[in-house]
Amino acid sequence: MADKDTPQEVAAAFIAKLKASPFVMIGLMDGQHAEPMTAQLDDDQPNTLFFFSGPDNRIARGGEAMAQFVGKGHDFFACLAGTVTRDNDPAQVDKLWNNHVDAWFPNGKADATLLRFDVSSAELWETDISLTGRVKMLFGGTITPSESSSHAKVDAIA
Repeated sequence: MADKDTPQEVAAAFIAKLKASPFVMIGLMDGQHAEPMTAQLDDDQPNTLFFFSGPDNRIARGGEAMAQFVGKGHDFFACLAGTVTRDNDPAQVDKLWNNHVDAWFPNGKADATLLRFDVSSAELWETDISLTGRVKMLFGGTITPSESSSHAKVDAIA
């Protein structure tokens, strides 16, 4: 990790990137492939991502899971470990429901299942390679740690 970035700063950058492009690949640790889903964030519940799915979605049964994220500009990467469970709280559904979610469910909330992914640990990479480092990549040369990207291992993402 570059000296200028603490794990908390890298985690905050992750949240900002996820808000800008909320798409992750998520799958249960059962040997099935991960699938793309749109994460919903609740600022009142750090370390938790929410997803609306159909009740028969492959991750809807819950369990240990992994999620991967790539920032819109390929400038941030994350791998998150945690547990998926169903969240049947109508107030939470109402809080997170929006027009983007509604577009996927023709019968509205009656067709949707809210899943929560409680993040237990994460590895985060911010590819903030310096200008000097980029020139070295283009023309050859060794990138020093101070010219490299930020990396953080955290027990939680907030």
